[in-house]
Amino acid sequence: MPDLLLRPARAHTLTRRTPRAPLRALLAGLAAVFGLYAAPASAVLPIEHWTTPNGARVYFVRAASIPMLDVSIAFDAGARYDPPGRDGLAALTNAQLAKGAGGLDENAIAEGFASVGAERGGGVSDDRATLSLRTLTSATEMEAAVTLFERMMAEPSFPAAVLEREKQRLAQSLREASIRPETIVQRAFGQLLYPQHPYGRYATPESVVTVTRDDLVAFHRERYAAPNAVVAMIGAITRAQAQALAERLTARLPAGGPAPAVPEVERPLSAVLRRIEHPATQSHIMIGLPGIAWGDPDQFPLLVGNYILGGGGFVSRLYAEVREKRGLAYSVYSYFSPMLQPGPFTIGLQTQKEQTDLALRVVRETLDRFLKDGPTQAELDAAKSNLVGGFPLRIDSNRKILDYLIAIGMYRLPLDYLERWPERVQQVTVQQVRDAFERIVRPEFLSTVVVGAAAAQERR
Repeated sequence: MPDLLLRPARAHTLTRRTPRAPLRALLAGLAAVFGLYAAPASAVLPIEHWTTPNGARVYFVRAASIPMLDVSIAFDAGARYDPPGRDGLAALTNAQLAKGAGGLDENAIAEGFASVGAERGGGVSDDRATLSLRTLTSATEMEAAVTLFERMMAEPSFPAAVLEREKQRLAQSLREASIRPETIVQRAFGQLLYPQHPYGRYATPESVVTVTRDDLVAFHRERYAAPNAVVAMIGAITRAQAQALAERLTARLPAGGPAPAVPEVERPLSAVLRRIEHPATQSHIMIGLPGIAWGDPDQFPLLVGNYILGGGGFVSRLYAEVREKRGLAYSVYSYFSPMLQPGPFTIGLQTQKEQTDLALRVVRETLDRFLKDGPTQAELDAAKSNLVGGFPLRIDSNRKILDYLIAIGMYRLPLDYLERWPERVQQVTVQQVRDAFERIVRPEFLSTVVVGAAAAQERR
């Protein structure tokens, strides 16, 4: 899942408490632009939260200036629940919801949303499956869009002929992707980090064609249930309307079933270097290990430290050493991707094949120096200033706000998570960064995948 907070503006010191008046002023300006109600003195966004009678958790922000409503519903129905040998089940289930429902075929559903100017979306990550709706708030248009959206979730028909067509289409897409170096390196990297865990598995042409209609029906019945749902809404409706809408959208969802057991993420026991031969002109490189889960106490020291190491773009150490000083790569980066269970810490780059070993050495030396000495106070102060200064841009659209609301709900984060984010960044010290990286990023356990060089596998 793309991380919302620990991949700073990639394209994602002072130890005293810094006054927040300038930040509040900027946030107030954004609130005025986007039509948000004035937040209480202690809140960045006026998030309202409640639970529906059937167990769905709801997060709502009123934005009154534009007659638009954005809804996102996330279910605990991610790819980590795919049975071995049927990887792709979660993604197929999510995609097929719009292919037939309540007596309507896929064309009627698509035309129904289009006729009222509504937009529907969806997608699946390892941790969750998401459905989204954007609609006008005028009575006729919103009623039609919400009715169709609710029917799609509650009454999917999973037409067998359409499923077979989509399985073949997906299998062909996977075959085409499987020869690309960026796909090969990502999959090999995931398999090294998570050899015994669903986070390391991927759909294949062979796995998706084994999925049956009965599999989709069962997966929907068990995982698309109200107690497994987080409903996020932002738009020009009242709290009473939002409450009624949340109950309506979740009232006819399946009863649900027990969650399949998911193993714990196991930490690596040694470092591994895997080289995979590929005719591409460049080597694609990924280095890392399982990192942290959402809510980890080291999250903010790692966020700030990683900005200095490789997450800050032009101002990061990896960029300076690998690109600026030696011209070994056009782009080099690092990030943490927290998930429900520890997600990966990743360093990535591409370099000319003949420069592969040199680039690897420079990356490892840069990381080793950072782990040994930590950041300087000047680096820390600059990183915190950049992160806090850029924070308002993280909530400058409905889509970004919805993503945060879903994260808060799915990972059981406190309601004041966004409010405290700048403060917690400002509180990070040099020693906290050193300690957090020492605990999490252990060089003796790093996995490295190189796609492009001669095939081999060896210990580091």
